[in-house]
Amino acid sequence: METPKKEKNRTLRKWKTGAIAVAVLALSLFIYVRFYFVWGEGVKAGQLNYVVYKGYVFKTYEGKLIQAGLKPGSVSGGIQSNEFVFSVSDEAVARKLMLAGGQDVGLHYKEYFAPVLWRGHSKFIVDSIVGSSSGK
Repeated sequence: METPKKEKNRTLRKWKTGAIAVAVLALSLFIYVRFYFVWGEGVKAGQLNYVVYKGYVFKTYEGKLIQAGLKPGSVSGGIQSNEFVFSVSDEAVARKLMLAGGQDVGLHYKEYFAPVLWRGHSKFIVDSIVGSSSGK
């Protein structure tokens, strides 16, 4: 028969192990939702301003799409451009976009809650080109 002290230690060890397991599970779930869960996806169209390959440690493709139209909350009330800043994770898509600078394009993207350093600097990740004015 075990002494009450040994039984208490065993129970305490079980609680600590369970608490650690729950904490690891909660942290894993948080990381997944924050950085890898696709929050939304869609298509944005406009004039491709630029796509560049940049970064210090993690080199990523970054770009900007200019969307013409009325910008909400503008002081002058006139027509202003809306900018869509995005990252591209697929090198082949980035190369095609680099050749399409200044053209009207449609870009399919996925939106995440937060960026990951090796995926890009933006939470919007372009994964394909759905249309362009050049017919490519």
